[in-house]
Amino acid sequence: MRTTVTLDEDVAAALQALARQRGLSFKDVLNTALRSGLGGTRSESTAYRLPSRALGLRPGVDLDKAMQLDGSLDDDEIVRKLALRK
Repeated sequence: MRTTVTLDEDVAAALQALARQRGLSFKDVLNTALRSGLGGTRSESTAYRLPSRALGLRPGVDLDKAMQLDGSLDDDEIVRKLALRK
């Protein structure tokens, strides 16, 4: 389909530079950019997927008290460092 589109100068320059860099026509680069922007298929990259794993809980570990434990350990470390200054 043939149509007329008015592009901002910076957009046109970026598309022309990309066309030169990739050795493609301006039309191909413009169509690829539009497809990507419209949520079409991604031809250059695939979605990154990270597999998830069940961590499970160890018996006797109460995660509700994790912040309290963290604070207690921080306090112990501060006291240890202050004792070293004496």
